[in-house]
Amino acid sequence: MNSINKKEVEKFSKIANEWWDPKGKFKPLHKFNPIRIKYIKENIANNFKLKNETKSLRGISILDVGCGGGLLSEPMQRLGANVTGIDASIKNIKIAKLHAKKNKLNINYLCASPEKLKIKKKFDVILNMEIVEHVDDVQVFLNSCSKLLKKNGLMFVATINKTLKSYLFAIVGAEYVLRWLPIGTHEWEKFVKPEDLKNILKNNNLILKKLDGMHFNIIKDEWNISGDTSINYIAKFIKN
Repeated sequence: MNSINKKEVEKFSKIANEWWDPKGKFKPLHKFNPIRIKYIKENIANNFKLKNETKSLRGISILDVGCGGGLLSEPMQRLGANVTGIDASIKNIKIAKLHAKKNKLNINYLCASPEKLKIKKKFDVILNMEIVEHVDDVQVFLNSCSKLLKKNGLMFVATINKTLKSYLFAIVGAEYVLRWLPIGTHEWEKFVKPEDLKNILKNNNLILKKLDGMHFNIIKDEWNISGDTSINYIAKFIKN
C-alpha cells in the first residue's frame, strides 16, 4: 500500500530550492510558521508537563512527516527535541540536510513515506502539517503514521477543510487572485473534513483532544488561532 502521490512529489520537487526563501513560493508557509510553532510547543509542553525553558522540548522525539525543506523540523530541534524529518521528495531532503548542516543542527532527515519508513522506534509526537491534502490515500497515510506513534503520544494534523468557503479562499483567492501560492498547489477534492480525519484516526486508537481554526489577519499580516475551522484548521490527537 502506498500513500505517495507522484504528481504532488514532482510539483514540490520543482520548487525545492525556494524552501528557505521567505519571499519565494513558500512565503505563505514562512508567515504561517510562527503560529504553528507556538501551538505545537505549547500543546506538547502541556501534555508532557514540560518546564517552560529555552530547550522546552528536550527529550521529546518528533517525527515531522512531509518535512519539505525543514521549516518545522529546525525550530523543533532548536527547542531541544530529537527530530526525524521524512519526505517523499529526495530534492526536499537534500535541501533540508544542507540547511541543517549550515546551521549546525542535528536532524535525522530521510527520504521516505510513513508506510515505507525503515525505522523501529516510535515517537512521542508526530507532525502532519499541511501534508494530508497532498497524499494519494489519506487513510493509508494516517494508518501508517499512527503505527509510528507511542501510546499517549500526540499527533498534530493541520490541513484545509472541504467547504465552499475553502474553495473560494484557499484556491480561488490564494492561487488565482492574490497569487500567494502557485496555481495548482491545491486540489479541492483532496481537502479533508475534520470529521473524516477524526473517524480515520479513531480507528487507530487516536482520540481528538483539540480542534482549532487558523485565520489570516490581512490588516496585521499575520496568522492567528481562531474558532473558525471552515478553511484552515489544526487538530491534536492523543493515542490510547
